[in-house]
Amino acid sequence: MIEHLGLGADISEIREFQSAKLTRALTDKDLRFGAPVFIRIFKEERELEIWVESTDGTYVLFKNYPICSFSGSLGPKLREGDRQSPEGFYRVSKAALNPNSAYHLSFNLGFPNAYDRAQNRTGSHLMVHGNCLSVGCYAMTDPAIEEIYVLVEAALSNGQSFVPVHAFPFHPTAIRLRQESHSEWHDFWSKLAPAYHAFETTRRPPDVFVANNKYRISAP
Repeated sequence: MIEHLGLGADISEIREFQSAKLTRALTDKDLRFGAPVFIRIFKEERELEIWVESTDGTYVLFKNYPICSFSGSLGPKLREGDRQSPEGFYRVSKAALNPNSAYHLSFNLGFPNAYDRAQNRTGSHLMVHGNCLSVGCYAMTDPAIEEIYVLVEAALSNGQSFVPVHAFPFHPTAIRLRQESHSEWHDFWSKLAPAYHAFETTRRPPDVFVANNKYRISAP
């Protein structure tokens, strides 16, 4: 069971409590509180992974959090109001953090990104937050969002310019993609797969950018 303070606590109390607890847990894995972090989301598996940079520059899986709720089904978000949670590559900056969220704590994924806009996809306020209630966001339990939020906040406060978030429909292995060969989203999902495989190979988040309205992956 994850210890937490809950809705009655303000961010300073949550930060103090979680920082001490997370520091101990990270130290047990030879990791440092405040080190850069990387987030992967898998809809089908209902999992949010937090990876933390180690001393050699590779990333180590710190914890796998169950996603309490997300909206819609497998496939990208297309338009405002479709109640679909996004898939793709996003960046969380300090400005995206909201310690006063109505959903306990939250951070904005930055949807639509450049790729989404090139596809004429619309939407706003797509978050990772607490309260286990989703109308397009990735909703976590309140105990989970306290840990996730404080880890992201600490990384950004210690110099990480943004936290990359890679949101996948599932683990896009060759076998799993073949199973979806008749899906209308097969081509889109195939274009997400190189970033997944680059990280699986190097354990370093690849640089993802948009050129000619397409995702481009530059492995570290």
